[in-house]
Amino acid sequence: MCSVRGLGSLGGAILAFGALVLSSPASAADDFYKDKTISMVVGFTPGGGYDAYARQLARFLPEHIPGKPNMIVQNMPGAGSMTAVRALDATQPKDGTVMVIFNPGLIVQSVVQPDKVPVDFRKYSFVGVVTPDFRVCYGFGPNGVKSWSEMMARKEFILGATGKGSGNYVNGATMREVFNAPVKQILGFPGSNEQRLAIERGELDGDCGSFHSLPPAWLREGKVHPFVRFTRDKEADMPDSARFIDEFATTQEQRDLLAIVNAEDEVGRPFIVSRDIPAERLAILRKAFDTLMKDPVFKAEMARQNLPVHPINGPDSEQIVTRMLQTPRALADKARRIFE
Repeated sequence: MCSVRGLGSLGGAILAFGALVLSSPASAADDFYKDKTISMVVGFTPGGGYDAYARQLARFLPEHIPGKPNMIVQNMPGAGSMTAVRALDATQPKDGTVMVIFNPGLIVQSVVQPDKVPVDFRKYSFVGVVTPDFRVCYGFGPNGVKSWSEMMARKEFILGATGKGSGNYVNGATMREVFNAPVKQILGFPGSNEQRLAIERGELDGDCGSFHSLPPAWLREGKVHPFVRFTRDKEADMPDSARFIDEFATTQEQRDLLAIVNAEDEVGRPFIVSRDIPAERLAILRKAFDTLMKDPVFKAEMARQNLPVHPINGPDSEQIVTRMLQTPRALADKARRIFE
């Protein structure tokens, strides 16, 4: 016969064992990233805005992940960053050690050109978005375009892009297809860094892209002239000359087309992982991301680098993407010409 004292000891042991069993999955998940290396894959060449965000996250995010793994940046340019996205499910590990930052214009392109971008972005897990993309188009140099009316009066306004579907291609094509602007686009640049070299050589008249990815020296020296933006809101340091593109719309069809093509800017700097990674690891990455977005050291460094931080968490990002993918087919068909 057991004594009351013996029963108490046995009961305590049972409770302790139960607690150990219940805590094991979380502990295993927390221990997973110890001594691991996470690859931060950028869908573009080094030197551009996506690359800059990836490198800052790779620098600070591991501090907020249990086990403090190493994090390295890998550039995988190709097809406007689609190569990096497809690799998530094709060749990359699906254990939570690979994260991708890509051009969200691909999401809109998957709606308007499902034959060319046959990807359902609801089948990826969003870790989070660092900021919407405050995009502008600009002229360059003392004789460069400085306003919408100057651009419209040109015989040609020559821009570059990595390929159809990239953010700057869509911005330029939007001006051409929606407003009959004299935009000519040269494709095949590996990334924004190479386009800037072409701009400085006078081979391109300007570019479209994230305002905060513009070289600070260009802004300080007055070499760059933003004349249109693609979000209603603008950053405080963005010049008033960058007018919201909807202001130039005169028909409802133009406004409807702008609504779909500008939607990508809501999720301007998205970080995704494979949908197949274990749920507890996705939760760890999302928690680390959300914590980092509030980290004062990280925010101070981003401000110093002129990189805005206006975060959207993973679940909210996925809701935005779902809404984008519910665009009526008739409207998507009208927008298709912007991507072709």
